[in-house]
Amino acid sequence: MLNLTDITLRLGGRVILDAATAKLPPRSRVGLIGRNGAGKTSLVRVVAGMSEPDTGKVEMPRGSRLGYLAQEAPAGEATPFETVLAADTERAALLAEAELSHDPDRLGDLHERLNAIDAHSAPGRAARILQGLGFDETMQHQPLDGFSGGWRMRVALGALLFSRPDLLLLDEPSNHLDLEAVLWLEDFLRSYPATILLVSHERDFLNNVVDHILHLERGKLTLYPGGYDAFERQRAERQAQLASAKAKQQAEREKLQDYVARNSARASTAKQAQSRAKALAKMQPIAELVDDPSLTFDFPSPDALRPPLITLDMASVGYSETPILQRLNLRLDPDDRIALLGRNGNGKTTLARLLAAQLSPMAGGMAASGKMRVGYFTQYQVEELDRDETPLQHMTSLMRGATQSAVRAQLGRFGFSGAKATTQVGKLSGGERARLALALITRDAPHLLILDEPTNHLDVDTREALIQALTAYEGAVVIVSHDRHMIEMAADRLVLVDAGTAKEFDGTIEDYLALVLGKEAASAKPDKGERKEARRAAAEAREKGQALKKRAKEAEAELARLNDQRSRVDRAMFDPAGADPALAKLTLTELMKRRGELGKRIETLEAAWLDASEALERVAA
Repeated sequence: MLNLTDITLRLGGRVILDAATAKLPPRSRVGLIGRNGAGKTSLVRVVAGMSEPDTGKVEMPRGSRLGYLAQEAPAGEATPFETVLAADTERAALLAEAELSHDPDRLGDLHERLNAIDAHSAPGRAARILQGLGFDETMQHQPLDGFSGGWRMRVALGALLFSRPDLLLLDEPSNHLDLEAVLWLEDFLRSYPATILLVSHERDFLNNVVDHILHLERGKLTLYPGGYDAFERQRAERQAQLASAKAKQQAEREKLQDYVARNSARASTAKQAQSRAKALAKMQPIAELVDDPSLTFDFPSPDALRPPLITLDMASVGYSETPILQRLNLRLDPDDRIALLGRNGNGKTTLARLLAAQLSPMAGGMAASGKMRVGYFTQYQVEELDRDETPLQHMTSLMRGATQSAVRAQLGRFGFSGAKATTQVGKLSGGERARLALALITRDAPHLLILDEPTNHLDVDTREALIQALTAYEGAVVIVSHDRHMIEMAADRLVLVDAGTAKEFDGTIEDYLALVLGKEAASAKPDKGERKEARRAAAEAREKGQALKKRAKEAEAELARLNDQRSRVDRAMFDPAGADPALAKLTLTELMKRRGELGKRIETLEAAWLDASEALERVAA
């Protein structure tokens, strides 16, 4: 399907691709992998025709349609549904012509072609793709300008998948997705009927989707059959063979050198020595594995603190006056490893910001150790790095008063030693910038590390190094990630953020995946009567849910009013001068009696509110 022959590409005087050659089988699903900065995106751009190689050629069957996910997110007044439908340009053109044509023969041809491309099922297919990517029915019909860049990139991905090109090019498609959407995308790509070339650094994603691995290393391409685990085994065997061959070659080299040194001066053996010297000069060295400093992660260990680090007691948190999460009860100890699960938009980042003290609780209690230091990593920090400054300048400005040796030591923990420390950030790869951000947030040995999608732009090997560093780290860790392998290896507690709160998930990451995929549901497809009954039950559940929401909302409003009254009574009891005039006239006994009555009413209302909220959760489930 796709042939790459002797592709050479130079950027800024540096050779990125060096006579790279590969042949992709028809309808194969190929994962393109390589270290950060190896040239994966450059190769994809060459295949997409967006960059011209210095030499070599890209060959595809004539008439093949190629689809590439644009880096710019769509925008405007169009809705996600309209944007995805418009991606099938042939269908749109045929429908437009059919609206205007009055020629019966032409109309017949148009409708025949529309039937051939299954145009009438397109709206349903577009809706299913958007739903899989996290858009509910309401979101599908809202203007694009109302969505964040990450959600609009999902629309771009949906449009590309809907267009069904013969060669689908995807460059890290899961970066803007949550775990639930990644699972859907895996299922979609496994059944994709054409050739796929995708760049990904997620081990599980590659294992579950691709049937070949295309490895880019030192400008060369090597195609391996199987998923990522199979690639690792084959590569390890190949490296062992190289190491063995290099050892044999070194022994032979030393033997030849010894012979030449001992026999060059003798007339009787000079010719043999000269012959061996020529053989020695022609001996090509076997390449060995390079010790890559970018695999370095070493989080400084904090001083010990007594548990707990953080305690949340019926806390609420949100923005302005709108709570996003309520009834939060969570304890975080110094040795905890917690992963936050749940769809994007459910509040994982909001909870992370509360734990990082970037948000204050709107209600309830939050207690945190006064001596606790927190390191909080987000992708925004990576994007906000000054591209004109060096890692050394960034670290020096934050570690004020520290010696240069201490500054360089912290950079060295993350692979920024020597010339790397003085390289402009704009010349670093995305993975290197992420490592720099991690180095910056851990400069003061935090007791708690909060990592919000730390693996974006990190290659597979660097992700493994990060997991090993987190395992050795002696502080607490909270992770938000769509990388299942990282969650499985680095977390021992799972917290599900859903339905406006966060609760411990009683199970493993595999249990959660089974829950998301619906494997616990009956496998038999319901018949027509069952579907009708399900729709009726769903309608009843919605009606019941609306009534419960109303009850909970009314209880919350009444609770707020009674709590305010109790606060005013408390003020009258302890500060009569600043109390309401009506309350200031009452005796202390009368105030205590009123406070007791309010307390009983509040307790009754809280129980009613809790019952309504729990019933609402059961209806939602």
